[in-house]
Amino acid sequence: MESALHRFKAEFFKALGHPVRLAILDALREGEKSVGRLAEELGLEQPSVSQQLGVLRQRGFVEARKEGTSVYYRTADPDVYAFLDLGRTIFERHLKTQSDLLSELQETSAQP
Repeated sequence: MESALHRFKAEFFKALGHPVRLAILDALREGEKSVGRLAEELGLEQPSVSQQLGVLRQRGFVEARKEGTSVYYRTADPDVYAFLDLGRTIFERHLKTQSDLLSELQETSAQP
């Protein structure tokens, strides 16, 4: 049975399930940035970055501040980086396991 908490968790992870959104959060580790600067740093078109920022903002990962015609974004909760860093540690462990298995497979297939 699906609970409201499970739906909330699924939406939380879904918001992080896009490479551009993760790249945006990584870029914002350094501090507040405009949409234009983020687009330039990430090598993406501004509308694409704006669209992904909208998702991150809707889910509470980033906050926006308007100054003149520019909009600046920052991380809403810096604890998200502890979560992302933990995820990276887990991914590295899984990749190491996969790499070890691949090496073992290559060694056994190379034997006559």
